[in-house]
Amino acid sequence: MKKNTHNAKLFFVAILFLSHLIHAQDTYQRNTSADVQSYIFNLTLNDTNNQIYGEAIVTVAFKKEINAFALDLIAKSETFGMEIIGIFEDSVKIDYAYEDNKIKIIPKASASKQRSYKIQYHGIAERGLVIDTTKFGQRSFFGDNWPNLARHWLPSVDHPSDKASIEFRITAPDHYDVVATGKKTEESNLGDGNKLTTYKEPAPVAMKVVTIGVTKFANRLLGEVAGIPISAWVYPENRLDGFSDYGVATKVIKYFMNNIGPYSYAKLANVQAKTQWGGLENAGTISYFENSVTGKNEVEGLIAHEIAHQWFGNSASENDWNHVWLSEGFATYFTILYQESVYGDQKRKEELLLDRNQIIDYYKKKPAPIVDPSIVDPMKVLSTNTYQKGAWVLHMLRHKLGDETFWKGIRRYYAVFQNSNAMTIDFQKVMEEVSGQTLQYFFQQWVFTKGYPEIKWTWTYKKNKVIISLNQIQDHSLFDFPLAIAIEKDGEFIISSVHVNKKKNTFEIAIDSKPSSVRLDPNISLLFEER
Repeated sequence: MKKNTHNAKLFFVAILFLSHLIHAQDTYQRNTSADVQSYIFNLTLNDTNNQIYGEAIVTVAFKKEINAFALDLIAKSETFGMEIIGIFEDSVKIDYAYEDNKIKIIPKASASKQRSYKIQYHGIAERGLVIDTTKFGQRSFFGDNWPNLARHWLPSVDHPSDKASIEFRITAPDHYDVVATGKKTEESNLGDGNKLTTYKEPAPVAMKVVTIGVTKFANRLLGEVAGIPISAWVYPENRLDGFSDYGVATKVIKYFMNNIGPYSYAKLANVQAKTQWGGLENAGTISYFENSVTGKNEVEGLIAHEIAHQWFGNSASENDWNHVWLSEGFATYFTILYQESVYGDQKRKEELLLDRNQIIDYYKKKPAPIVDPSIVDPMKVLSTNTYQKGAWVLHMLRHKLGDETFWKGIRRYYAVFQNSNAMTIDFQKVMEEVSGQTLQYFFQQWVFTKGYPEIKWTWTYKKNKVIISLNQIQDHSLFDFPLAIAIEKDGEFIISSVHVNKKKNTFEIAIDSKPSSVRLDPNISLLFEER
């Protein structure tokens, strides 16, 4: 069938307009001249109170002109927030402004394009750094930054678009164990009842996925995969159960390394933690909710999801929050792919059916597209759309392109955007290059348009033909999609494929006798609601 070129042109204009609209909704005030290269966070923790003392060393590369730039840090109010002691460049105090929870740093006159700034501060974090007790009553300190809570305790560019290497130097009472983003490079008893522990991650990471964990831990090396140490850090009271539950991580990471590409980080620690989430995909140092440890080995899906994030969301990161499906949709679908590889195709079908039902239920309450430019609060971007519907988009793309091309495109996308940032259009372009297909309409209808096909249909048998009447009854955009139809005859199924692109559709399928049943989408390949 020849495409309507007039409609294609209109569609392209719509895409350009939508792209500008989406960028307009990214309300984060970005630095235009400065790019953070690295952070070093010196943090002092204590058992007397929740006050932290911090010194951040921020190295910045100026792109062209050397202008003032901003870092996020929640200012001190009555109880919570941080108070700045001083800001230094080359050991000399410099001018700065501190308004609306942003530190505006004014560089000294110099020809150097790369500068380091030292910010000394102290205070009590209301969020981001969770200072509490574990479920066993032990005092604990856990970083819990997602999506933009790092600003409560770490002066930084608290947005995924500016990634940098991270070093934590943590001084804490010596009875604590310390885990953090990166590889441990030092653990020294200071002789005053405190211990200094240093972790360094050379790969660039976004602040949403950096963390520390400070409490009493039991930890075990679970193994190494391609030279990457895989470990479990659990509460001593959960020692054996935790090592057992988290032990599957070595098998999971091996699957993703083999199928996607190289792992970006210095280690993979799986940490039992105080977190507001079921799991938080911190780069190389994943946090799992406290009760994830049961000894029953029931968290394989959760572990697979968070490890998948190490590739998608952490290394290849969304460039603004509205495109978070590039993180959550990918992690959701790659969990299904992992489960399919271990437990077979029936497991894939079961998971996709569950997700399809959740998408339908969610749409009835909140009809919106996956990329929803009306959302301006990062805390509100997560939904069934960004998780389950995002996963379904990837599944339909796999079905459209075929397994070999789909995986080739996934590996190319990761290779291009490893340790970098992408938008939906970037993923689309990679998949178009690999497949040789134009995918604009596919992404427009599934990612940028609300809903899915709602199908009302009937079938009859007449003169050696099954006649299927199929209507799209949704009250918004029409969808264009392939649909598999299974015709059951004598206990066997004959699968035919049709193309649906109109509101009212009629299909005729030749068969020499009346079938016992007719089913739509037998292989679970289409997101739709059957009415």
